[in-house]
Amino acid sequence: MLAGWTPGVHLNEAGRAQAKALAARLAPLRLDAIISSPLERCRETAAAIAEGRDAEPLTDDRFGECRYGDWTGRRLADLAKDPLWPVVQNHPSAVTFPGGESLSSVQHRAVTAVREWNDRLGPRAVYLVCTHGDLIKALVADAMGIHLDHFQRIAADPASLTVIRYTPMRPFVLRLNDMGGDVTGLRPAEGSEDADGGENLTGSDAAVGGGSGTT
Repeated sequence: MLAGWTPGVHLNEAGRAQAKALAARLAPLRLDAIISSPLERCRETAAAIAEGRDAEPLTDDRFGECRYGDWTGRRLADLAKDPLWPVVQNHPSAVTFPGGESLSSVQHRAVTAVREWNDRLGPRAVYLVCTHGDLIKALVADAMGIHLDHFQRIAADPASLTVIRYTPMRPFVLRLNDMGGDVTGLRPAEGSEDADGGENLTGSDAAVGGGSGTT
């Protein structure tokens, strides 16, 4: 079923276990903020991650799920027979869901929200956003500089970790659909200039000859 903005959709037992496992993975990483979609399933994930931390999760409607309109609540197997389905798959920038919103507007609101949170929290902040698959894919497409029509090539599984580091020059996609691994290296080293636009050019420049461009 395509849940969309359907109220009362909570994490099931498997989802709660995934959220708990993600929270355990992120425990070594200090987060400057935890921001969530207003929908219950994301707020429950954010609450699991916030447990034992000082900050309470905040909500931002711009990270809410795509408004799928008349598609909301329908089975994916049935939607796959809809004439709009191949357009969603192959030309999503042209899609406006009947009675809902366009995927291009979803990308715009998500990117705008991230950029505003970046400005609000500062260049050295590390913060977490609990949001939905299509928004994550749209944010990654923007960060990678690829057209929205290619965002279906990106995967965003439940409770996966995608990490984007924003610099004055360009974003870096550090992790994509990550289901495991250490996270302690995601915060810039104290005293380094690479996260605040200082004279260390690797702050915005990609590494030449390999590497992630993050040090």
